Amino acid sequence: SSNSVFTQRTNFVDFNNDGNLDVFLCDDTAPNEYFINDGTSLTLWEGDDSGAPIAGGLGVYSSGGNYGSVWIDYDNDGDSDLFIAKCGGEEARRKNQLFRNNGNLSFTDVSASSNMDDALSTWSSAWGDYDSDGDMDCFVGSSLSTEPHKLMQNNNGIFTDITASAGLDVFTDKGHENQPFDFNNDGYIDIFSNGNILVNDGDGTFTILSSGIPQEGAVGDLNNDGFLDVFNTQVYTNDANSNNWLKVCLTGTASNINGIGARIEVSSPSFNNGASKKAQIRDVRSAQGFAYMSTLNTHFGLGSDSSVNTVTIYWPSGTVDIIVNPTINDALCVTEGETLSTQSTIVTDLILYPNPTKRFLNLNTSYGFENAIYSVFDISGKRVLNDRFNSNTIDVSELSSGNYILRIIDNGIIKTQKFIKQ
Repeated sequence: SSNSVFTQRTNFVDFNNDGNLDVFLCDDTAPNEYFINDGTSLTLWEGDDSGAPIAGGLGVYSSGGNYGSVWIDYDNDGDSDLFIAKCGGEEARRKNQLFRNNGNLSFTDVSASSNMDDALSTWSSAWGDYDSDGDMDCFVGSSLSTEPHKLMQNNNGIFTDITASAGLDVFTDKGHENQPFDFNNDGYIDIFSNGNILVNDGDGTFTILSSGIPQEGAVGDLNNDGFLDVFNTQVYTNDANSNNWLKVCLTGTASNINGIGARIEVSSPSFNNGASKKAQIRDVRSAQGFAYMSTLNTHFGLGSDSSVNTVTIYWPSGTVDIIVNPTINDALCVTEGETLSTQSTIVTDLILYPNPTKRFLNLNTSYGFENAIYSVFDISGKRVLNDRFNSNTIDVSELSSGNYILRIIDNGIIKTQKFIKQ
C-alpha cells in the first residue's frame, strides 16, 4: 500500500458490519484505499491488493480520477452502497461509478446497468428521496459550464434523467458542492448547490432560490431552533417559518456509536406508506458533498403535520427500533435496541422448512414478503446474511453449522424465527 494518498473525500463506514467504523479514502491520482478497523487497529488496503478483504476493490483505476464519494442505500436492502463522483470525460476511469453492496463484504459495479455512469465532471452528488416514493434519487453535479447538472430518478435501481421535467435544465450555476437537506421544513428535500437552494416544490418541480444563500458550507441546526443553518467560517442562520419538524439523534450499541449507515423512516399524516407521499427516509452519512462534514443528526420537516405516527430506525446491525407518536418540534434521541422489549416479533404463522436444513430454507406463511428485507443472525448476534426477498426461499448453504435467527422486516413490522443449519 502507498504511504500517502491524494485524498479528495473521506468517509467513515462499517464495511464488514462488525460495529467498528472503517475508513474509505477517495484518491485523485491512484486506486482508492480503505482502512479496516478490527476494534484495536486499522489495516490499510489499496485498490485490489492481493488478499484484500474487498475483492476487486472499490474504484481501482491506476490513475485515479476519484473526487466525491458518498455512501447511501440506493436499493433499500439495508446496507450502504457507494457512489463515486468522478473527474469527467469519456475514458472509463473518468465516468461516475455506483457500487452495489452485496452484504457479504463484496460489491458489484452497477454504474452502466443503473444508468449512473455519467461522464460529467461531477465532484459531488446529492442523494435524497426527492419524489417521496421511498427510495433515494440523485442530483448529479457538474463543475463545467459546458455540462448540465442532472437529476436522476430512482426506479427500482435504474435511474432516469428527469432534469427537464423538474425544471432544473435552466439551472446553470456550477461548482463542487451539492448537498440534500430540507431547509424550509415542508417535508420535501431541497438541494444546496453552489450558492443556491433548489427548493423542492413537492410536485416534481424545483424553484431556484439564489438571494441570500451562502456559496457552500457544512449544514446543521446550529442554534437548535429546528431549522438547518450553514457554516463556512461564517454562520448563516436559517430564517424560520411555522412548519413543524423532528430531529433524530442516534447512539449505537451493537452498531457504531454514531449510527452511521442507519436508515431512519418517519411516518406522519401527509407522509406515510399508505399515502401518495411515502414515509420520509434519511440515511445517516459520514460526509456529503465534496469538502464539508455536515451534521450526523437526521432532520425531518413535517410541514403542517402536527404529529408523527412512527419513527423506524433500521440499524446497521439489523436491529430495528420503532418509536410511536414522538413529540414533534424536538430532538428524539434513540439508543440502539431500547425499544425492542416493546415489540412483538414472533410470528406463529411463519413456518421454516426443512428445519434443520443443509442448503435451502423455505418459508410458508400467509404474509406477503414482496417488499421485505431479511437478515440472518448467528447466536452471537452477528448479522451473517442480509438481502431483499425475491422468492420464499433463502440459500443458507454457505453458513457454518449451528443455530441462527431469521429476522424479516416488512413495512416496519418485525418477524423472527429460529432455525438450525446442519
